[in-house]
Amino acid sequence: MFEIRRASHSDSQTAFDIRLLAIRHQCIGAYSETQLLAWTAGAADDGYYTLMEKHFYLGCMDGEPVATGMLDLENSEIGAIFVHPGFMQQGIGGRILKHLECLARELGLKEVKLDATLNAADFYRRCGFVGEEPAIYHSPSGLQLACIPMVKRFL
Repeated sequence: MFEIRRASHSDSQTAFDIRLLAIRHQCIGAYSETQLLAWTAGAADDGYYTLMEKHFYLGCMDGEPVATGMLDLENSEIGAIFVHPGFMQQGIGGRILKHLECLARELGLKEVKLDATLNAADFYRRCGFVGEEPAIYHSPSGLQLACIPMVKRFL
């Protein structure tokens, strides 16, 4: 059974590990090996746990976390949608995204934005996000990656 639950500080390592596996599995070809290694360097202790203070969620299959997602209310931004490779192509990413969109609407946001990785832009377009122009994402760690800024407005 699949369920979505709020993440806590104690989930930071699990969420970090899901992120690492998803990036290394899905982003091959969209980014160079050097970029992938830099993007997945470090540890949850380097600050990933602070994301748990935001609206950070885990998608769990039979109680085990298999996906992540976050809603940053300050920036009206959705991020950190990652699915463990063993659970990809099962609609889990879409369910996490829909959950975050519903939460955003309930909290009064009129739109949400995100920076799509090059390999995920088509997924977000299928989910109603709009954006075509490439840009550079500047991560808190200083890494720069090509992305597609996208937005979804709520009616």
